[in-house]
Amino acid sequence: MKRILILMSDTGGGHRASAQALKAGFDELYPNRFAIEIVDFITDYMPWPFNQMPKAYPFLSNDAPWLWKLLYGGPNHRLSNTLAQIGSRLLVRSAHRVIDAHQPDLIISVHPLMQLVCMLAMARRPQRIPFVTVVTDLTTAHPLWFHREVNAVYVASENTRQMALKAGVDPARIHLLGLPIRPAFARSPRPKADLRAELGMALELPAVLLMGGGEGVGPVEEIAAACDASLSATGRPLGQIVVICGRNKALQERLTTRAWRTPARVNGFVDNMPDWMHACDCIVTKAGPGTIAEALICGLPIILSGFIPGQEEGNVPFVVENGVGVYEKSPAAIAAIVARWFGPEREHLREMSARARALGHPHATFDIVRSIVQLMKD
Repeated sequence: MKRILILMSDTGGGHRASAQALKAGFDELYPNRFAIEIVDFITDYMPWPFNQMPKAYPFLSNDAPWLWKLLYGGPNHRLSNTLAQIGSRLLVRSAHRVIDAHQPDLIISVHPLMQLVCMLAMARRPQRIPFVTVVTDLTTAHPLWFHREVNAVYVASENTRQMALKAGVDPARIHLLGLPIRPAFARSPRPKADLRAELGMALELPAVLLMGGGEGVGPVEEIAAACDASLSATGRPLGQIVVICGRNKALQERLTTRAWRTPARVNGFVDNMPDWMHACDCIVTKAGPGTIAEALICGLPIILSGFIPGQEEGNVPFVVENGVGVYEKSPAAIAAIVARWFGPEREHLREMSARARALGHPHATFDIVRSIVQLMKD
C-alpha cells in the first residue's frame, strides 16, 4: 500500500479542511490502495517557538489584522519571504524528522510554509520523494506557495495559475482544477423541499444562511438581528434565517434563546453543510476560500461581510466582478440586501445563482486526486 503524507497546519481552518477533503477523495476513489496520513507539521514537528504559530493565528487574524497584514504582506512580501527563508533553513531538521517518521511515497502540501523547508531537506536526502502542492487560496496566494522544484501545483483560479508561472513553475506542472472541498459537494442534491422538511425549516420561505467560519467569529449575531428585523418589517416574514455558529457555543446559546420574529434555525458545528447550503437561497459569510467554493457549487449568491487582510482580500473582487455576490460590512446594509433579494430583486437572485453554479467546481477534489495518482504512475 502506497503511503501519502499530507502536510498542513491549523493556521486557519481551511488547511485542515482541504487535507481532510483530499483524504476523503482518495478513500472514495481508491479504497484500500493508499494509506493517507494528515500531519500538522508546525505543531507536531517544529521546535519552540515555531510550534506556537497556530496558537497565535486566531489573535493575529481576528484581533490584530493590521499586524497580520504586515507579516503576511508588506512591499512585495519582503518581510514574510525573508522570515521564511531564515526559518526554513533553521527547520530543515524538522522536515527530515517528519519524512523519516512517516516514510511517504508522496508528499502533499496544503500550506504555504511547507514548500521551501521540504525542498531544502530533499536536496540533502539520497532519494527524492515526489512532492505536490495543493494551493488552498482561491484567487490570491502568497509567493511561498510556489516552488519551481515541486512535481505539481494545483490551483483554483487563473490568477493563481499566473502567480505560479511568475514564480518559475513549469507550465506543464500547473493544474487549474479548483479548490479541494468535501466530496459530498460533488453529489447531486436532494430536492430543496425534502431538505427543508428534514432540517426543520419553513418549506416555502426563501432562506439566508449566516456563517462565521468554524469558530463562529465576526458580527454574526448583529447580522442575524438585523436580518430578523428587515425580513419581518412588513409584519409578514419575507424569508427565514439559518445560522451556523460553529464551535462558538456562547453565540449559539444567545441566538437559541433569542425571541425571533422571523422563522429561524440556529445550529452549532454541523457535519452536513451541503444539505444546509442546498436548502438555502443565499449566504452571508467572511471571504474564506473554502466557503466561497462550496457556496458556488450550491448556487448560493454571496454577501461577504469581511475578510482576513492579505490572504482573503482577492476573494472580494472575485465574487463581486463575477456577479455572484456583493461585499458589505454593515449589518443593517446586509439585512437590507437580503430583504431586497427575497422581495423585489428575486429575479436578480436567480441570475446570480445561475452564475454561481457556472463558476463552481464540484468535482475538484476527485480531479486533483486522479491527477496525483497519475503522477505516481508516471
